[in-house]
Amino acid sequence: METTATATVSELMSPGELKEELPLTAGVKETILNAKTTIKNILSGDDQRLLLIVGPCSIHDPDAALEYAYRLNLLREKYEERLFIIMRVYFEKPRTSLGWKGLINDPYLDGSCMVADGLYTARSLLLSITSIGLTAGMELLDPLVSHYVSDLASWVAIGARTSESQVHRELASSLDVPVGFKNSTDGSIDTAICSIISAANQHSFLDIDCNGKVCVTRTKGNQFGHLILRGSKNGPNYNENSIALCEEKLRMSNINPSIVVDCSHMNTGKNCYNQPNVWKEAIKIRKNGHRSIKGVMLESNIHEGNQSISGPLQYGVSITDECIGWDATEQLIDETYRYGF
Repeated sequence: METTATATVSELMSPGELKEELPLTAGVKETILNAKTTIKNILSGDDQRLLLIVGPCSIHDPDAALEYAYRLNLLREKYEERLFIIMRVYFEKPRTSLGWKGLINDPYLDGSCMVADGLYTARSLLLSITSIGLTAGMELLDPLVSHYVSDLASWVAIGARTSESQVHRELASSLDVPVGFKNSTDGSIDTAICSIISAANQHSFLDIDCNGKVCVTRTKGNQFGHLILRGSKNGPNYNENSIALCEEKLRMSNINPSIVVDCSHMNTGKNCYNQPNVWKEAIKIRKNGHRSIKGVMLESNIHEGNQSISGPLQYGVSITDECIGWDATEQLIDETYRYGF
């Protein structure tokens, strides 16, 4: 441990060491590869299925998350002919000011910030989820975290606060996984489009290798960047006019229009009960001819609503943003399958 005037620095296991303790099995590798290939085909239009990214706003209880995964996997298998379902597995939470930063940063929810335990727990959970045949979509906030868990992702999001970041654009360019960039918090899609272009190109940047040593990473570029619409402080942006504008701007930038509609955040005014309305409208717009809508994302948990991190915690209830409950989730996915798109 090293102490400076303003900080205490503790050594952490390397990504390679954690991966040796918690390796990918051949079956898990195949599941992830197949999922990544499918999502790439959906984004390119070669696969006409709809991508559904469904799960808790954030993961804080691995047991509840695994129960949720088992439930969601049954729906994945039931509806795979027309829908491709992956689980939203978010371990990092961006904070506007202060607050709980996610399971990796603070796995015990008490401010102790035992990051080594958080990384181990996160990777263990991802292996458990993937071993049943379901794969994970996650937001990558800290670029260093990606070295510990990104090999277990089938889809990655870059958030509204980091879509403009050069560091995250470089990170996206190094990943062999589809990456969605969210519009900025002020509603601009231009920054996300610039990110898609940047990530598709080659970069060289300072990084760490599997042993944790500082290195230079040279990337080949990621051709599967796409746009995520999450609304803004100015209101929702999933309506038909917004979709048409996005399509036009993407085409003008020589980008194949591929859009995922985030049915939470500012598209709902942060009211979870509005999520089904956003979801259904996005499906309707797609059915009306806007095939650029390749997927929808839902914040869902075993039980609806959210709760304070400071009180006795209810099982299966979010400690960050509100989520809809399981029954509503199951009904929504079933209706989508039957309704068509």
